Amino acid sequence: MYNFHIADDHPLFRNAILGVIKSNYPDSVVSQSISLESTIQELEKNDETDLLLLDLHMPGCKDLFGLIMVREKFPSIPVAIISAVEEPNTISRAMGHGACGYIPKSCSPQKIQSAIQSMLEGNHWVPDEFTHTLTPVANEERDLAAKIATLTPQQYRVLCLLREGWLNKQIGFEMGVTEATVKAHITAIFRKLGISNRTQAVIMMKDF
Repeated sequence: MYNFHIADDHPLFRNAILGVIKSNYPDSVVSQSISLESTIQELEKNDETDLLLLDLHMPGCKDLFGLIMVREKFPSIPVAIISAVEEPNTISRAMGHGACGYIPKSCSPQKIQSAIQSMLEGNHWVPDEFTHTLTPVANEERDLAAKIATLTPQQYRVLCLLREGWLNKQIGFEMGVTEATVKAHITAIFRKLGISNRTQAVIMMKDF
């Protein structure tokens, strides 16, 4: 019997994955979540998950933060990315940051099942057309990912808005918090990343 967790905020795709799992692994246990926060909460309840199917862009998972955070907190849980994004660079980075597989949402149910089975057997899986396009992640990016993994989801959201040039007042309005809270987040971000100003944050994050 396998334990699966589906982390995706789109109910139609969650149901599609659930259908594939239940058709091929009828005795399996499947839990679900719709955000990074709820995913972490569910994984904390069951650290014996055999495979996490993680949407790349559900709430809290901007960029690769969700994958990086989950890999840091639950290194023993295999993580397969499920995403509508089919860019070779994104797939390479996801695999380089610890994913055991990358399943495009355009895959047929049969291919999804084949991918899941391969990963349950301990293999890495990407679609055949991408197997020869994977490139390694630079050491600098790995080092930055390790620092980013220490941020909270809120702090990472603030960092992304800083990267986009938002002012503290704008960030506070967007997130529904006070400017004082934003400043506290920024102070913590700078400390964790080992930087001292916004310019350094923008430069550090420009290619992440």
